[in-house]
Amino acid sequence: MKLLLIMPNFFDYPQVISEELNNLGYEVDCFDDRPSTNGFIKAIIRVKKDLINHYIKVYFNKMMETVRKNRYDIVLLISGQSLSFSADMIKEVRKSQPNAKFVLYQWDSLRNFPSIQNVHEYFDKCYSFDKEDVNDNSNLKFLPLFYSKRYEEIAQKADIEIKYDFCFVGTAHPKKYKYINMMSEQLMTVYNNQFIYFFFPSRLVFLFRKLRNMELRKAQYNEFHYTPLNGEEMDKLISQSRCILDSAQAGQVGLTIRVLEALGAKKKLITTNEDIKNYDFYQEENIYVYDGKFDYNSVFFSQDYKSIAKEIYEKYSLKNWLKIILS
Repeated sequence: MKLLLIMPNFFDYPQVISEELNNLGYEVDCFDDRPSTNGFIKAIIRVKKDLINHYIKVYFNKMMETVRKNRYDIVLLISGQSLSFSADMIKEVRKSQPNAKFVLYQWDSLRNFPSIQNVHEYFDKCYSFDKEDVNDNSNLKFLPLFYSKRYEEIAQKADIEIKYDFCFVGTAHPKKYKYINMMSEQLMTVYNNQFIYFFFPSRLVFLFRKLRNMELRKAQYNEFHYTPLNGEEMDKLISQSRCILDSAQAGQVGLTIRVLEALGAKKKLITTNEDIKNYDFYQEENIYVYDGKFDYNSVFFSQDYKSIAKEIYEKYSLKNWLKIILS
């Protein structure tokens, strides 16, 4: 079975997903959903991608040289706000692979990336991680994100020395920046060994966000990082952390990848996403929902991590996620 995978180059997830697909018996061709991971290009795609239409077209045509030489059984597009391809380009991929099953997975909400709806018609199945988007769109099926094997391996390591009370690694979306800083300050009395890594894809994006968003008006350039942590660095960080902090960006109800990574690694989690209480893996001992203040009498702070049922845990694995996607 041959599979064409188009997705953002987000940390090392293209490699992780491709490896799991190989394990399931698929031969994979993987392409980034944008022409470059250069910070300037990533910023332009998010702000006004029309400015680099020619550059995108050149990259797309180069990708299509490979695509046209092959006959794929499945074309899987994992879409976020970084998607640079137009509806016409997706249509061209569809024409070149008339016998393939086309599957779309949205890991950004429609509120933040509404134009993805323009390509729905070219897919046989469309999934989303966001319950509200699914409720509002009959052509979307609900499917949360996943954790990969690396997080299962972290969970199995019992002898790792804890270095941090909590860690946070993520893009500095305005709402996220605000709430992570609030949590950090309020937790200082109980969790004072903190690791926070706010990321922007480029300095241009930082300047753009700073000008447009009140939450970032007073933010300083040196508060942020402009290169992402690699997979090995993330593994080490999560292994050495007691708890993971999470905050959804504005307009998003779906659980972030960090939530599922915490589940996979069997780490405690503090999140601003109240909808997490509706998931079958939610337990007060493991997950604290932050609403602007902390109750330090909560069992979250007084009790150890509580194991969840094996069938619930395995339900959110990447292997199971792919089996559903490809069924």
